[in-house]
Amino acid sequence: MVWGEGFASWLRQNQPEHLRLGRLGERAAKRHLKQAGLKFLYANFKGEQGEIDLVFREGKVLVFVEVKARSSESWTRPAAAVNAAKQRRIVATAREYVRMLPEGEFPIRFDIVEVLLDEGRVGEVRHQPNAFAPARSHR
Repeated sequence: MVWGEGFASWLRQNQPEHLRLGRLGERAAKRHLKQAGLKFLYANFKGEQGEIDLVFREGKVLVFVEVKARSSESWTRPAAAVNAAKQRRIVATAREYVRMLPEGEFPIRFDIVEVLLDEGRVGEVRHQPNAFAPARSHR
């Protein structure tokens, strides 16, 4: 449907800057992690407690990824925005995701991917495995 595609494109172009940058960051993070050998499972999982940006699998480990895209590091690293409250929401949402899976134990971990943008383009991608909440099995 041509009209539908045009409308979707118009809608994306007219989103606030932070949403466009966030989408760009998530695409860059997804590409980076896939190139590193992780298997992509899901994007933007929404639960009652919040949202998980990306879900991957590395071997038997479920990897929940928070992506932080920034155009500047002048004040602080992007990962610093993932404070204790944000971490609790991510962990709670990850538990919701795991409860939807077939029976079994799954080791999990929580990663952060920082995407540094330079004039609207991806300049650098930094992957921080096990960025918070040590990996343990959850069910």
